[in-house]
Amino acid sequence: MSSGSNGSSGERGSPRWSVRRGTPSPSDLTGMQAALRLARAGSVREEVPVGAVIVSDGDILAEAHNETVQRRDPTAHAELLALQQALQKVGEDRLPMATLYVTLEPCAQCAGAIVLAKVGRVVFGAYDSRCGMAGSVYDLLRNPRTNHRPEVVGGLMAEECGDLLQRFFLSLR
Repeated sequence: MSSGSNGSSGERGSPRWSVRRGTPSPSDLTGMQAALRLARAGSVREEVPVGAVIVSDGDILAEAHNETVQRRDPTAHAELLALQQALQKVGEDRLPMATLYVTLEPCAQCAGAIVLAKVGRVVFGAYDSRCGMAGSVYDLLRNPRTNHRPEVVGGLMAEECGDLLQRFFLSLR
């Protein structure tokens, strides 16, 4: 869940489903670093620090951070905002060649939007043991009953992404 309304988002835990791991590519590291930059920018605005970047063919299509507080909209998650921007930019309703980088494992809402937009690849940072829909709680992204299953890479820069979330929630106490 990108809004991370409870203080547990970003908890490190092992997912219930297998998530591809391996040596991250330089472009994956660059994408996640950009998403972390956005998450930090959101934190300054008192938003739960989740950032998302969508890249296709080396070009950034969209960047966003959570805006649930600013918009007074619980659905204004980084992934959803970035998907809307990217789809608008390309003038299509699908993103099969795109990679979504996000600092927190997508929630049900965002995982559903990712499937509907047919995003080709999802790379996320911290696991979300309470709301994660890319393997932690359930794996909506790779459910065999859905009409699209993106490639999923989980845990990239997980410690840094999780620490940012933990520091944010500790500062609220």
